Amino acid sequence: MVVLLLFAAVCCAAPVSSAIGAVIALQTGAQDDGGIADGGTAADIPPRMLTAYKKAVQLVSRYVPKCRGMRWPILAGIAKVESNHASGRNIADNGDIRPRIYGVLLNGSGTGGNTTVFPDTDNGRWDGTANGERAVGPFQFLPSTWASIGEDANGDKTADPHNADDAALGAAIYLCGNGRNLAKRSQLEAAILQYNHSNEYLSNVQGWIDQYTAAAEDPDLKNVSGKVRTVIKAALSQRGVPYSWGGGNKNGPRTGTCCSPSGKSGASITGYDCSGLTQYAYAQAGITLPHAAAAQASYGQRIPASLGKNALKPGDLVFYAYAPGFDSTIYHVGIYVGSGQMVNAARPGTVVRLDAVDAMPGYAGGARLL
Repeated sequence: MVVLLLFAAVCCAAPVSSAIGAVIALQTGAQDDGGIADGGTAADIPPRMLTAYKKAVQLVSRYVPKCRGMRWPILAGIAKVESNHASGRNIADNGDIRPRIYGVLLNGSGTGGNTTVFPDTDNGRWDGTANGERAVGPFQFLPSTWASIGEDANGDKTADPHNADDAALGAAIYLCGNGRNLAKRSQLEAAILQYNHSNEYLSNVQGWIDQYTAAAEDPDLKNVSGKVRTVIKAALSQRGVPYSWGGGNKNGPRTGTCCSPSGKSGASITGYDCSGLTQYAYAQAGITLPHAAAAQASYGQRIPASLGKNALKPGDLVFYAYAPGFDSTIYHVGIYVGSGQMVNAARPGTVVRLDAVDAMPGYAGGARLL
């Protein structure tokens, strides 16, 4: 019984009710994060960091008026490579990141690949040591560089490279230079190489920028019409709304309940869990669904997982289970929009967003209601 309760549904379904469900859950390592993998979607970016990237894009023109083409995936690509989006740190509401992120001491020792001595410029204010320089914050600026591009983005009157908002704005300013057009590939490459003059680094960052760009683009709905279009547009309109355990219904975002398997409560969060989002989207097309992913699998024409993901069509519900083939173990549902993507309310601490269908484990087929 303890095992069964531990592996209660991640998103919004009823608890796993059979021994086989619990066993498969143990074997697949199912967690409260819904199994979202690090990869080329916004799924691996903490919401507070993504907010900082988007805010920097809005602010950068104040400091570099001639800059063109700055987009959040560019900043995300840099931060992914530099600090994995401040992974493992706590990011406060005001953007402060703790513990602070420090690079190796650049004393020419060879540690971390450094062969040049960088003398101290900030008396340890930002890098915690007066014995030399080390890169700091989620964008890994040297204090000497920060002194020339650091600006206050969160309104606390301090330009702090250990603050997500300030650091993202500093990175945007630095990449923009005197007024680059980052929509041009050659100028974007020059900006990245200015950040780190390495072809390997350039290739790595560009790969992440391309993947985040693909995740940020709206799906192509030109061949989608009628009620299917209504459902997808309704779901897409909720992007950015917070995840709330037990939250949301046919009328829109609502406060949720307590608690998820890891103890996360939605009682103070206005938003959606996975089936709350699907409830809302389908209600706009006149279809009433229950608020449980496993229960929603009994509606419409079931699309077996054995047919593969290519059998999905825009508007279909997409299911994930601890034991695919046993619908009682379904723990998650999304709305397929085409091109391998779905609108997804993934897990506590995230927002409604586009994700790859492959972003979650245990694909259990779909259901076609329209």
